[in-house]
Amino acid sequence: MLTTTTFPITYPATFPSSSTTSITSATTTCSSTLGRTTTRTLTTTLRTATRTNLLRLHASQSSSPMIEKERPETNRPLTFLRESDGQSPASDSGNNSVRARFEAMIREAQDTVCAAIEAVDGGGKFKEDVWSRPGGGGGISRVLQDGAVWEKAGVNVSVVYGLMPPEAYRAAKPAGSEEKPGPVPFFAAGISSVLHPKNPFAPTLHFNYRYFETDAPKDTPGAPRQWWFGGGTDLTPAYIFEEDVQHFHSVQKGACDKFDSSFYPRFKKWCDDYFYIKHRGERRGLGGIFFDDLNDCDQEMLLSFATECANSVVPAYIPIIEKRKDLPFTDQHKAWQQLRRGRYVEFNLVYDRGTTFGLKTGGRIESILVSLPLTARWEYDHKPEEGSEEWKLLDACINPREWVQ
Repeated sequence: MLTTTTFPITYPATFPSSSTTSITSATTTCSSTLGRTTTRTLTTTLRTATRTNLLRLHASQSSSPMIEKERPETNRPLTFLRESDGQSPASDSGNNSVRARFEAMIREAQDTVCAAIEAVDGGGKFKEDVWSRPGGGGGISRVLQDGAVWEKAGVNVSVVYGLMPPEAYRAAKPAGSEEKPGPVPFFAAGISSVLHPKNPFAPTLHFNYRYFETDAPKDTPGAPRQWWFGGGTDLTPAYIFEEDVQHFHSVQKGACDKFDSSFYPRFKKWCDDYFYIKHRGERRGLGGIFFDDLNDCDQEMLLSFATECANSVVPAYIPIIEKRKDLPFTDQHKAWQQLRRGRYVEFNLVYDRGTTFGLKTGGRIESILVSLPLTARWEYDHKPEEGSEEWKLLDACINPREWVQ
């Protein structure tokens, strides 16, 4: 007997997530699109401690929240940045800071993706919630539910300011240091989306691109300022159409290859490793690209790379939906789709770092749980028949394939 679980309306989260792939401290050489080579020594001890302590900081409700409670707004502001963040203090030309340009990029990407989703649906419209926080920051959450094509589509942007514990900095200080810095300010901005179509032959898509900074504590002048980019785009079908998966991965590879030929194989493997459901011994889907803690190249190059990846979402995904959204299907096909969505729920509630971070830091709950589909189901000890189309999908989730060369 198949049971169906219905989840409440939810919205995307854009809190920083931590990867399951570790990056050791090393000197990495990376070529930018401008033809120059940047060599940078990475210190990941600090970032690892930062992520660990962020998760520990508010595991108990007895602590004061690390992120202020949001309040609803009636209109979209031009920016969610604090006034002091609009321009880069290090820039002589007066150009916008990386924070400002990243926010502009994710808001434009949100508009572009939402317009494409509505056009494909042919009638459904996004519900929009705008929210802010008293100390700065805020976001725009959009969801389209029960449309002609989409069961649920969420696209969210957010800008977040907060404080992280001083222990994150102690890990980077020399042994025996007597300094006891105060809380460390952090900034995070991102776009996150999960798109669940109704037709079981049309795949689910997830993408998330984010930028993270920490500032030096006020009582520790000269402490290192850290920044990094993270994100990725991944495809989760219930049925494999080889040409669809090849198209999707070829677009990801094309975006990566514009910047560094090593990016796609590196981030494709990272994606396969990250979206692994340990208790099932299988991946959530058929992958794509994923990266985190990325600062081993020039900052401007990585901003351009994140922008290119976000701009690649529509051409990678919408042509697939156009081909599959109207295909006839049976109750058996729909039941298999719902079982695979059960796997989606398992990964996101048990393993996803962004979900964990949001739940433990007092984030916006409707945003945190967006990745849960409107409906999912579980069947006791379900095993697809060997050689069936369902079995082929499961086999590809257990044994990741190389879809493009």
